[in-house]
Amino acid sequence: MSITVTTHLNFRGDARAALEFYRSVFGGRVTIASYADMGIPDPATADHVVWGEVVSDAGFHIMAYDVYPQLPLERGQDPFFVSVRGEDAGELQRYWDALADGATVKQPLGPAQWAPLYGQLTDRFGITWVLDIAG
Repeated sequence: MSITVTTHLNFRGDARAALEFYRSVFGGRVTIASYADMGIPDPATADHVVWGEVVSDAGFHIMAYDVYPQLPLERGQDPFFVSVRGEDAGELQRYWDALADGATVKQPLGPAQWAPLYGQLTDRFGITWVLDIAG
């Protein structure tokens, strides 16, 4: 048996913009189903994402949705990191440069004691990313 683990991000009205942004960074295809598509026509949330994903041929896969308004959403501070590990420094740099647009850089992308290339940032949607090349 084999399994696949995919990060599923929870948003409050920003899932569509986040998925489109991640597609622009990593390429691939975005698939989105809205609450209206699922028969939940509340005008306040009809265009919100009930399920969405970005999948690229390079192996990137992330899912996201907009938490329904009556449900709590407590992100806390850095409850998780999304890790992108690659082998090509140029490719990783391109991802970094795109994710860094509007982000808060926590650790600039560069050599680290444990990796030839490592960086950490929190993007404009509040998601913290770790990009590295394995040491």
